[in-house]
Amino acid sequence: MLSRTADHLFWMARYIERAENTARVLDVTHSTSLLPDDSAGAEANLWYAPLNISGCAADYTAKYGGLAESVSVTRFIALDPDNPASIYTSLMLARENARAVRGAITGEMWEIINATWLELNRMSPTLSGNRLTPFFDWVKERSHLFRGVTLGTILKDDALNFIRLGTFLERADNTARILDVKYHILLPSVQDVGGAADYYQWGALLRSVSALEAYRKIYRDVISPQRVAELLVLRADMPRSLHACLNEVDSTLEIINGSTGREARRCAGELHASLHFNLIENIFAEGLHEYLTDFLGRIDVLAKEIRSAYLARRDESVAPFPIRQMAQVQ
Repeated sequence: MLSRTADHLFWMARYIERAENTARVLDVTHSTSLLPDDSAGAEANLWYAPLNISGCAADYTAKYGGLAESVSVTRFIALDPDNPASIYTSLMLARENARAVRGAITGEMWEIINATWLELNRMSPTLSGNRLTPFFDWVKERSHLFRGVTLGTILKDDALNFIRLGTFLERADNTARILDVKYHILLPSVQDVGGAADYYQWGALLRSVSALEAYRKIYRDVISPQRVAELLVLRADMPRSLHACLNEVDSTLEIINGSTGREARRCAGELHASLHFNLIENIFAEGLHEYLTDFLGRIDVLAKEIRSAYLARRDESVAPFPIRQMAQVQ
């Protein structure tokens, strides 16, 4: 497969997954904001979370000032075309990448992406009140529909492999950042740990990655930070866990197995093994924030090795956007 084609497929998948993940975070943040909380700065603290998860807090502050309010944050992250981390931008770039490789994807895949983009542009540019949840559900449903159509119509060849690489790299990055933000940013003080606010925040975290039912099925107990971290980091049977995502990335790179991809396979295998053989007690002894920060750095290195080995060469005079800043240099 041509590296340019692989590049477009990889980024198409990342942007579709990114749009869904962003909708998940905004949906849970909105639901949590409806709960009573009398603590000072509760709303601003809550709405800073999606800004930090998407890596666009600085851009938001430059445009709206320092106060994070529900209406402005939702507008900025959901539908702002000038925000490279918005749902709008992610779906636009997914369509642009899909259009560039129409011959490498099926007609059904293109129809889903194109129809999603056209429908998005027919929506109201403002979101508020009872229109928020239906919009977030729509984004998630369109992502699920695209994923199902892809698996049901595309050949099991390198095109699917690069789509899978983009999907699971993006998913691992998102899960790590959600967990890190919860642990490092959301709680304003240690007094909140174990309280009602803490319980709802951990529940919101699980809902944002569709893991609340899985948690109850596996642990059958009250929500505790260590078990949530174990579920989202080390459980290979949890679809959005770091371990599950690296399982897919590692196995997909083994299938591609190009002569230039040795370093990418080494990075993926090493990261996969560190998850497979680790214990949650060791992670907490090291510090969850420190562990996740290191993981995000290693995911970034892995993504760069994949780009170097398999994807299109980029203009070296143009500084590439970091993975966490969400924009792609074409």
